Formats: sequence, C-alpha cells, structure tokens
Amino acid sequence: MKILVILIFSLLSSFTVCATPLLVPAWQTEAVFQQPESVVYDAKRDVLLVSNVNGNPNDANGLGYISQVSLSGEMVKQHWLDGLNAPKGLAIVGNRLYVADINELVEIDLKSNKILNRYLAPNAIFLNDVAADAQGNVYVSDMMTNTLHRLANGQFEIWLQDVRLEAPNGLLVEGKNLIVGSWGNMTDGFATDIVGHLKTINIKTKTIQSLGDASAVGNLDGVESDGDGGYFVTDWMNGKLLHITAEGISTTLIKLDQGSADHTVLLDKGLLIIPMMLTNDLITYRIK
Repeated sequence: MKILVILIFSLLSSFTVCATPLLVPAWQTEAVFQQPESVVYDAKRDVLLVSNVNGNPNDANGLGYISQVSLSGEMVKQHWLDGLNAPKGLAIVGNRLYVADINELVEIDLKSNKILNRYLAPNAIFLNDVAADAQGNVYVSDMMTNTLHRLANGQFEIWLQDVRLEAPNGLLVEGKNLIVGSWGNMTDGFATDIVGHLKTINIKTKTIQSLGDASAVGNLDGVESDGDGGYFVTDWMNGKLLHITAEGISTTLIKLDQGSADHTVLLDKGLLIIPMMLTNDLITYRIK
C-alpha cells in the first residue's frame, strides 16, 4: 500500500508540473502605440513601461520613445521619454532602465526620466532584448550577428558570439543560466529556413545547450518564466503565445496576430502582458 501511495503521489506531482497554464483575457488597450516592442514593470512607481519603435526597426531616426501605462491599461504618459531611435528590449536594474536601441544600450534614470549613458556596440546591427542578472550585469542580444553583449562594471563588450545562438532574440536570466529564445536560421532578412527554439547558456562557463531535443518551435521573441520550471514565449512571425516546458515541449496557448513581441509576466499579480507590434496595442491575460 505504501508503494502504491508513493506512485500515485509521484504521478500527481508530474501532472502538476506539466500542466498547461490557463489564461483568460483581462484587458486590451486601444491602438494608441507606435510599434510597441517591449513592456516591463517598474515596481517602484507601479507603472508599465513600453518601448515604441515608431519607424523602421533599423533607422536611427530619433522618433522612438517610451510610454507609461497603468496596470489596468490606461495610458499614463505616452511620451514619457523621447530621443530614442528604434527602442526594443527593456530591463530594469534598481532605478535604471536599460533599452536596446539598434547599436546602443541606453541607460535611463527612472527617477528623473533622463538619459544617463549611451553604450555603443560598434559592430552591432540589431540589438534586441535586454536582461539583467542578480549582480546587475546587463545582457543584450544582437540577432543579426549571433552575438550577446554584456554591460559589466561600466564596460559594454561582446560577451559571447557563436553561430549556435541562431539569431538570439529573447533573453531571461534564471539563476546560473541565461535562457535564450532563438529566431532560427536566417536566410533573407527575417526569413528562416529552420525556426528557432529555446537555448540555455551557463553564465559562468558560457556553455550553450538546447532545451529538450532542439526541435524547431518558432520565430521566438519574448521569454518569461511561468514560475514552475517552464516558460511563456512569444512567436513573432506566427503570432502565438507558447508555453514551453523545461523539457522543451511546446504548446500553443493563444493564437494572436503577427507581431506578438517582448511580453512581461507578473506572477505575483497573475498578469501576462503582450505588446502587439503590428496592431499597436497591448493585450493582457490573467494567469489562472
């Protein structure tokens, strides 16, 4: 009987870990943004920050900006910060906001909403997502050159360059690992002959491994933890929100329009917020 109870408990535990998250619609904004690419939560000021590309993603046109939005979807200030080019990924470290902007990592003071520094990556083509580790080091992906840059101790340098990154896009620091959402094997522009999958990089050794069996998943953009060992991941080209387990098993949770970009997940609030780059709105789901 004791063995039977242990087996049943083991099966129930496995079912719980592998269970697909349930999402229900919460709110959706009007189409008031201009190519929203990334969203991050500023907990100290209780506001969402949204990057607006506002033009060709490669053009240094000076038209890009950051918006402030409430947690219930109301616009607080559309042009909270101007003077950017084509801002994409966002990450917060203390009172600093870091923004990927074509070939620069821009550092912004969240208290004064002033640009403090622009860290140039001379050989970068398309800086995309941004993530920070517990020590405050900031990682930035360049999907066009298979490169990851890192800002550490005031120095912004190439941290890892490897074709096995397969056009790295979304980044997530998780303990000792950097989780990377790859776009795939690029052929012409953003087209791919083989779409990407999730990869893990040991931050200390820089060892690259595929999650699961390296099966093709999609043109991956944002990567966020589900708090239970798996990941919520957006597929930009196919307009999907995916759930990917620690074993690399992918399930489509929601079918969206093309352009589902770099989302954020607020586990303590039960919210998942997706910027829709081509329809210029934010779509939010409650995690059940």
